[in-house]
Amino acid sequence: MPKKIILDVDTGSDDAVAIMTALGCEELDVVGICCVWGNLDVEDTTENTLRLVSALEKDTPVYKGAPTAIAKYLERAVKEDLKPVVKDGKEIRIHYKRLEGLEAETDKRAEEKDAVSFYIDCLKNTKDKITVITVGPMTNLGLALSAVPSIAENIEELIIMGGTDRLGNVSECAEANIWHDPEAAQIALNSGVPVTFVSLDATHSASLTLEDAKKLRELGTFSGKFTARIIEQRTEFDSAFCGKELDRTPVHDSLAVCAAIDRSVITESERCHVRVALSGIADGRTIIDRRDVPSESNCVFATKASHDKYMDMLLKYLGK
Repeated sequence: MPKKIILDVDTGSDDAVAIMTALGCEELDVVGICCVWGNLDVEDTTENTLRLVSALEKDTPVYKGAPTAIAKYLERAVKEDLKPVVKDGKEIRIHYKRLEGLEAETDKRAEEKDAVSFYIDCLKNTKDKITVITVGPMTNLGLALSAVPSIAENIEELIIMGGTDRLGNVSECAEANIWHDPEAAQIALNSGVPVTFVSLDATHSASLTLEDAKKLRELGTFSGKFTARIIEQRTEFDSAFCGKELDRTPVHDSLAVCAAIDRSVITESERCHVRVALSGIADGRTIIDRRDVPSESNCVFATKASHDKYMDMLLKYLGK
């Protein structure tokens, strides 16, 4: 029987690959896609998701969710430390307001129920436990768990694309999805749900190359060609950002989906106790307790993945 999942996204280029991978996998039953703010405003992440699901000719319900963090922007004056990236006099981005290559409009609409209400109703009433995969800020799930903590009992596992051990992107020491709503991430860790972090360390270890993009384009499918363009776009951005030509880029979110399908794509992980820093220079940092006598483990933290296995899975699921 397919594994039931809820996918929580802030679409977003790499979110798009995660959605296509999940919807292309017969081993997964995507019962709903929840949209949240993050890479873009929630109106844009929802519209991008609707257009993508429509292009895939799927009837998967899409739920519009939270427009901002639970507490972060009420309590502290913070902003993402991102500078414009310019190439040949033109600003380029890793996430554009609208995903390129999709129809300008779609008849598909978000469900009337909001994402938080969907989480509560779905998890209260499901007969089978559901795996939740979050690849954006965890605000929707954090709000749902705060309102009805008992829904945690029906979550089989929470797989988070987020967190970092040795790397950072949005700050010197934090990963963006956790940084955007650290309180929501800590709420999930406190809930008792089995948690797996697919960290920035893991996604960078399995970066996709321009040669991978060529192989995906050669599949000839919408999903393969769409993903190839995303790899090329993200590589162009990373090259301009770093000031040197690169031939690869991490496409973070779909690795979390692949980990839900086949855990062997993760090659290094540790069972450990993680807390999320909620303020200061370490805001949003996932702190692994490595004391001689650490606190009891509350998650599995993945730090490395197999590029070859990951690519094989993308070729399989994006080739349909």
